[in-house]
Amino acid sequence: MAPDPITLELYRHRYSGIAEEMGITLQRTSYSPNIKERLDFSCALFDGSGRLVAQAAHIPAHLGAMPDSVAAALAVFDHWQPGDVVILNDPYFGGSHLPDITLVSPVFLDEPEGDKDVDKDVDNGVGTLSSPPAPHFFAASRAHHADVGGMSPGSLPLSTELFQEGIIIPPLKLYKGGELVESLLELILRNVRTPDERRGDLAAQRAAHAVGDRRLHELAARHGNAELLAYAGHLRQYSERLTRAAIGAWPDGSYTFEDPIESVVDGRTTPAPIRVTATISGETVTLDFSGTCPSIYGSLNAPLSVTRSACYYVVRCLVGEDVPVNAGCFAPVQVDAPPGCLVNARPPAAVAGGNVETSQRITDAVFGALAQALPDRVAAAGQGTMNNCTMGGENVDGSPWTYYETLGGGMGAHPQGDGFSGAHVHMSNTLNTPVEALEMAYPLRLTRYHLRQDSGGAGKHRGGEGIVREYEILRPTTATILSERRAIAPWGLAGGASAAPGRNLLIDTDGSEEELSSKVTRRMQPGQRLRIETPGGGGWGSASS
Repeated sequence: MAPDPITLELYRHRYSGIAEEMGITLQRTSYSPNIKERLDFSCALFDGSGRLVAQAAHIPAHLGAMPDSVAAALAVFDHWQPGDVVILNDPYFGGSHLPDITLVSPVFLDEPEGDKDVDKDVDNGVGTLSSPPAPHFFAASRAHHADVGGMSPGSLPLSTELFQEGIIIPPLKLYKGGELVESLLELILRNVRTPDERRGDLAAQRAAHAVGDRRLHELAARHGNAELLAYAGHLRQYSERLTRAAIGAWPDGSYTFEDPIESVVDGRTTPAPIRVTATISGETVTLDFSGTCPSIYGSLNAPLSVTRSACYYVVRCLVGEDVPVNAGCFAPVQVDAPPGCLVNARPPAAVAGGNVETSQRITDAVFGALAQALPDRVAAAGQGTMNNCTMGGENVDGSPWTYYETLGGGMGAHPQGDGFSGAHVHMSNTLNTPVEALEMAYPLRLTRYHLRQDSGGAGKHRGGEGIVREYEILRPTTATILSERRAIAPWGLAGGASAAPGRNLLIDTDGSEEELSSKVTRRMQPGQRLRIETPGGGGWGSASS
């Protein structure tokens, strides 16, 4: 039957509301500041076939990658029971990078009386199910854990192969029928620096799934299983129709853009090009990354799931906010990338930076290509980096600590106005760690935190300003910075100027300054300071117009 428009809109908000409530639960019950304060997580609902039903407005980098995680779990397990929870983080099996741990749980709605498929056993007359029941839905969450092992605290190291980045978890059942697999959890916790925090954050993810399960059961009790399942399908078809209609209004043609990422080897920066051709044909768009450089020596390689996420995000931005986020949004978008290239890496290529830095450059490149087709819709380049900062060491009492944060910067100016300042641009969408929370949790002190004056690109509309954030080290600490746009500035559009690139500085106890590379690990001592100056956003339009 054709869906009722009012009921369709109700289910759009019912499903997205469940995902949002899952996220609130995860935030409030988590242990780490990275999840509790910065909101570095995503929650979503999937149907029984693993198709996205709704995702909360959390992390764009997870938009296309979480469906791959659910697909990986379904590929491994064909028998599910209530209380099961699958855990995974393998970037080459549904993951993105190792700190992003995904949990997937089946949801079994109560079957109405008379609908159960029952066979009678001839010998004892006992009713038995003819086959294991299939889940009606799946609840999933992905959270960035502040440490999963590897060669440096925070698990975003300057690695050259995946094995250096932390523990690799293929799809495995962490809970079976509601019973914790203790040996698996202990194996995971033995391989991380902060096991108590990891235990608490995993428990918070499971609590979020319990909320999703409960809310779906409540909806089914009120409206029936058939209606819930039917409207999940109706919403998917509705989103696909809206997305196709939006793309159909774009001008047909092929548009190519190239934007390099900064590969650093032995302290030297070498541009590594990302090239994309966007082909608009009727109601579909194909994004082809032929011409992108091969995988590089370092951690900037991205698995295809990350590349898809960035591409889906760009299309999602341009089709408008009225389209519900589900699998239907992705159907008209084709993403192609040569196997083994920078944006379709193959194991054991290192990928720690691919999810956080290369995803940003993929986004810039796709926006740059589509700006040629939609010049009145696309903004100039934003800061183009997440300015990843990880630190770790021991507290006075000998207990371990690890810290992770991404830093905001300038948003690109756009045809309608100036860019925002000090914002998490594009694929991040997290918050900063409040100064009070940071200083309470870690042996660090914030000595500077302000906007970076004149870092936005000039133009008819000015790009947003970056920020300056300076940490004073209070205990011996290993710090790693994984950043971009230090050598290659964010570009302007329509005659707008480029923004100021970022800078990383180490300030010694005597006040002397050393400019650091965009990718660097240093052992730091009390009294030293680490200052990160993030890039601004590009300008839009000629300043004289």
